Amino acid sequence: MSALFVVAGSLSLVLAVLGMFLPLLPTTPLLLLAAGCYARGSTKFHHWLIHHPWFGDTIRRYQAGDGIPRRARNKTLLILWVTLMVSAWVVRQKPWLWGVLAMVGVGVSTYLMRLPLARPDEDH
Repeated sequence: MSALFVVAGSLSLVLAVLGMFLPLLPTTPLLLLAAGCYARGSTKFHHWLIHHPWFGDTIRRYQAGDGIPRRARNKTLLILWVTLMVSAWVVRQKPWLWGVLAMVGVGVSTYLMRLPLARPDEDH
């Protein structure tokens, strides 16, 4: 059973990395899913992920309930909506896809706005 968690965690991690570049894949939730899977499947992989220089801080803050820095949230929202607008322009011949992009944007934005914010003295 632990091998399935490692496979699921690894798949989630790959999708999270892709989500850094593709607007339809939510990076943070996929990272959290990877951390949860690794926690149940492999202590070694879980330790590696939560101490990773790129991903570890985000995961540790979320798990501790410390929230995300306001600047990071705002930057994420800006990048999200810019990439969604570019994507909408690319698929301008298919207006029905605009609705899909808008739903993704609203869903991810709602998720981000509901996350607790780090205290200003913790803001990086």
